[in-house]
Amino acid sequence: MITSSIVKPDDVDAERKVVLEEIAMRDDDPSDLIHDLFLEKYYGDTPLGRPILGTVESIKGMSRSTVFNYYQNRYKPEDLVVAVAGNIKHKKVVQMVEDALSKDDFLDQPKTDFNVRKSAAIKVPGKGEVTLLDRKTEQAHIVYGVPGVARDDKRRFAMSILASALGGGMSSRLFQEIREKRGLAYSTYAYGQQFAGSGVLSFYVGCKPEKAEESIKIIQSILNDVAENGLTTEEIKRAKGAVSGSLVLSQEDTGSRMTRIGKSELVYGQVLSFDEILREISDVTPEQIKEIARQILPTSPTLAVVGPFRSSSKFERLIS
Repeated sequence: MITSSIVKPDDVDAERKVVLEEIAMRDDDPSDLIHDLFLEKYYGDTPLGRPILGTVESIKGMSRSTVFNYYQNRYKPEDLVVAVAGNIKHKKVVQMVEDALSKDDFLDQPKTDFNVRKSAAIKVPGKGEVTLLDRKTEQAHIVYGVPGVARDDKRRFAMSILASALGGGMSSRLFQEIREKRGLAYSTYAYGQQFAGSGVLSFYVGCKPEKAEESIKIIQSILNDVAENGLTTEEIKRAKGAVSGSLVLSQEDTGSRMTRIGKSELVYGQVLSFDEILREISDVTPEQIKEIARQILPTSPTLAVVGPFRSSSKFERLIS
């Protein structure tokens, strides 16, 4: 499949149907669709703003030659990382990989060094804007987002702690204020996304349509308070524990370990040990968290809404 894929037209047509069904499934789930709509508005017509699934038009119009040309241009030895985790011997794995990839002269190419792809800061055309999908849903689905940090930014550890404290669990600000105190939503959370040259910190809430404005105002109030006053010592302690614990638990199976080391090699060009990552998390100071909160939380947000609303004007007023 890697060294000498044929990419048969019938296979492309069959997979086309599968992807179109996947798009339909995504579109039927507003709590899933909202995240794609947010990124589309935030990043605009750029690779980061386009849905990974593609669109119905792009998938229907994709020819066998388009897929095959992509395969030929992208599946090359210099761009390939092989990650293996488990009870294995390194030399044996290397030999097995070389044997498997030597077919059809796949490896008979001039040797080139692997370099981590760099990216300049990416412009964000959707700051301060609203995107609305009018749909007769029982809930309003909302994503409120502000600029985050890029994946190679040293502040990413402070950002992960901030995101956890704001909306990473039952003790987070979002959960406590929106669900526990007011009962406005069942699901509310925060999450950070880090890309090459850009990042975003987003806040999701699913609530009754008539509670949408109130929920957005609460998010704004929380962000303004944390930007001005920072997090409490107890919040930082809990968030550090949650981030560290989640990392450790996620690596209890070999598949997750394999994914981590492979992604680290592709993205960073090195693999940090667990101890190094845990140390980075532990070393984040309250001042660093307060500074990054002060820099990003009060910035002009991007808002995505799915729900039974004919006009976006009231949402535009909220974030103006």
